[in-house]
Amino acid sequence: MRFPIALLAVACLTCAAQNSPSRPPIIGVSNISVYTSDAAKTEQFYVHQIGLRKAADPENPSGARYYVNQEQFVEVLPLPADAGVDRLDHLGYLTANADALRSYLGAHGVTVPDKVEHGSDGSAWFYVKDPEDNKVEFVQPAAKLLGIRDTAALYHISDADPIGHRIIHVGMLVRDRAKEDAFYREILGFRPYWHGGMHEDRTDWVSQQVPDGHDWLEYMLTSGPSGSGIPQNISQQQLGVLNHFSLGVENMEQTVTKLFSEDRLGTDPPRPQIGRDGKWQFNAYDPDKTRVELMEFSAAAKPCCSEFTAENPTPTGQP
Repeated sequence: MRFPIALLAVACLTCAAQNSPSRPPIIGVSNISVYTSDAAKTEQFYVHQIGLRKAADPENPSGARYYVNQEQFVEVLPLPADAGVDRLDHLGYLTANADALRSYLGAHGVTVPDKVEHGSDGSAWFYVKDPEDNKVEFVQPAAKLLGIRDTAALYHISDADPIGHRIIHVGMLVRDRAKEDAFYREILGFRPYWHGGMHEDRTDWVSQQVPDGHDWLEYMLTSGPSGSGIPQNISQQQLGVLNHFSLGVENMEQTVTKLFSEDRLGTDPPRPQIGRDGKWQFNAYDPDKTRVELMEFSAAAKPCCSEFTAENPTPTGQP
């Protein structure tokens, strides 16, 4: 009887694998959601300095959205009383099917909501928590946007002049790389892109692209830029450096010249620099110290520590 029982066990495993839902595409970064202690100053920053278009927030009537393009945005929410120094509410990613992704994550042991939410703009979304209790959102754009996502039209909106037309990555503080990899890489399928640090023998940053696109998530590891670790009493400014987002620009010199000529930078702004990944970058900060990193799409110098292992994002999101 042992042989038939073994065959039955194999058949049951095969049946379970066939019945397990497949993961729908995760195609890019959707948004970063941050808190503000002064809505007027924050609006001045995102509209005047960064050039984004302000609109109502379909998810939260107390918040506002600042659109980079038709599907990517910065959500700004009122500062909760218990926020402390943290100004990050969540990071969001684009999916082609929110409900199917909710089912997929539930089948892989992730706690999911009973249903997805729907917005007046035709979008759908839901939230989960990653292993370090970070809030993660998955957004299915309106059908009309999914239909044009591989055209330049998606990345340009009227009544705005964004200094960059695409969010190419988001970053967050990470304490345990292996624990986070179990979620982002093993369950969701994020793919390695680049890793490096201030020193050749230390990894401070780990970048991994979404499974079905070229935008990426950057782990800001607790080894920190100095290698000394994240302070016990981290400041709002230090945490804002780690929890950040990046706008892709095609030419940093032209971009910064435009910022200066249009008086978008205020007094004594920083200068562009080539990062350890070999890409030109420039940092600005919103009034609550969340970092906005401008970055060229491709490296201008040899990266330290590791080579790029996937294609770079492009201005229009096309492969």
